[in-house]
Amino acid sequence: MLLPAQCPVCRRDGPAPCSRCAAAVGPAPAAAPVPAVLAFSGPGRRLLLALKYGNAKPVVRSLAGAMARQARRHEVDVVTWAPTSPGRRRHRGYDQAEVLARAVAWRLGVPCRGLLRRVDGGPPQTGRSRHERLTGPAFVARRRVRGAVLVVDDVVTTGATLRAAEAALHQAGARAVHCLAAAATP
Repeated sequence: MLLPAQCPVCRRDGPAPCSRCAAAVGPAPAAAPVPAVLAFSGPGRRLLLALKYGNAKPVVRSLAGAMARQARRHEVDVVTWAPTSPGRRRHRGYDQAEVLARAVAWRLGVPCRGLLRRVDGGPPQTGRSRHERLTGPAFVARRRVRGAVLVVDDVVTTGATLRAAEAALHQAGARAVHCLAAAATP
């Protein structure tokens, strides 16, 4: 049985997001700690929360397209993601950053590999204060890394998660590491 697509922002039947909601999404703040595509506020926030907590995977198509256009500024050999904790992945049934990374890699025509493992058992970044977020999760590389890597995440606030991912990839031998988020908090 096929169910009609629905906009995760306004709940109207049709594409995800619908053209009206897509037009209402603001651009990422210029002062974001890493490049991002949209602002994590208003419709953009609802869009990302629907992906993160509501299994709204149809939004990945438009997000990944915009992310790939931005990522083309860099030559990359492989795309990876900043993994969520195993418990949160089990609870949601997927890792939203991985879903985005795979879609971005496909659009860029490069492989997507799980290069990082999260090694902390700390709390989620969601709901923490800015000061608490400055100490992000810890990562280690799963293997030696060569070439230029693009690290994808869903939302960036302080940049601590992506900085930790970047450091682990450099330590594993990456020549260059570029970071990109779907959304940045204002």
